[in-house]
Amino acid sequence: KVEWAQMPASMGQYGMSEGEPALREAIAAEARALGVDCSASQVLIVSGSQQALDLASKLFIDRGTEVLLEAPTYLAALQVFQLFGADCLAVPQEADGPSLVALRQRLQQHKPAFAYLIPTFQNPSAVRYSEEKRDAVAALFDEFNVTLIEDEPYRELVFDEGSARPIVSRMRQASWIYTGTVSKTLLPGLRVGYLIATPDLFPYLLRLKQSADLHTNRVGQWQALQWLGSEQYRSHLEELRGFYRQRRDAMQAALAEHFIDLADWQVPQGGLFFWLQLRQPIDTRTLLDSALAQDVVFMPGEPFFVDPEQNPGYLRLNFSHVAPERLTEGVCRLAGVIREALLVEAA
Repeated sequence: KVEWAQMPASMGQYGMSEGEPALREAIAAEARALGVDCSASQVLIVSGSQQALDLASKLFIDRGTEVLLEAPTYLAALQVFQLFGADCLAVPQEADGPSLVALRQRLQQHKPAFAYLIPTFQNPSAVRYSEEKRDAVAALFDEFNVTLIEDEPYRELVFDEGSARPIVSRMRQASWIYTGTVSKTLLPGLRVGYLIATPDLFPYLLRLKQSADLHTNRVGQWQALQWLGSEQYRSHLEELRGFYRQRRDAMQAALAEHFIDLADWQVPQGGLFFWLQLRQPIDTRTLLDSALAQDVVFMPGEPFFVDPEQNPGYLRLNFSHVAPERLTEGVCRLAGVIREALLVEAA
């Protein structure tokens, strides 16, 4: 519970473009605890971590600029990079992170302005990079002097005991931007996120932030600060992890019952998503109308790829919004839609 009466009246006035000093200090301290070498002077509070991608796009991308992405990747990132005219290069995702052979080949053959990665419970694949992959990726970006944008909105939503230091904490030469948000652990409507950048990049990102909206809303920043690092927040995170773990388990049980012969998937150890690959690939975008007619919603997987037409047969399921007792019925209905579509295609 936030004690609104304690909020300073000054929060209703204009503030610093960098963000509230106390919030910047708190975020820098959390990042240092993860091994990221940074100070509060490198922290910029943004209007949701999506704004970090917008600012980075404005800084780096001209029409035809090459950027490096995972395949699949976060749809809204792909959209904003393409909106600014980027030529997006994809690196295939494996069970424990990107293909290192493909990544090295891309870096040898191209000079991307930056690489954008989500190494912890990636959206949409739910992949968490292994320690070995994190070390190797950091070394490659240092070797080729490629800037990394590391996006970590799901780090706190972990269901096992595993954890891993951010990739940027392992980099020694190349520039980087590390971005996160309170949207997934507090309130998405706050639109409060942050980026931490190496000193060579920070002044340019700050100027872009100033020109975009002067500063992130101060009331939301103050509200976030009341939670971060508190015992109440730590308790909230434990409850949230248990809440999502229960729903993850319910969806896994439903998939094991109804999709075992239809698709392959990994059980996510955190985050919000299951990522399914159909054993008989069909364009899952063609299934949406039939699914909606059954009161079932899913996200087709093709749009998460740079070349969607070349990657049919994937779908993303979000287990965060549906009560466990309803998940089984929803998964059953979706399986029925897919089976019917496969029969029609085979006819």
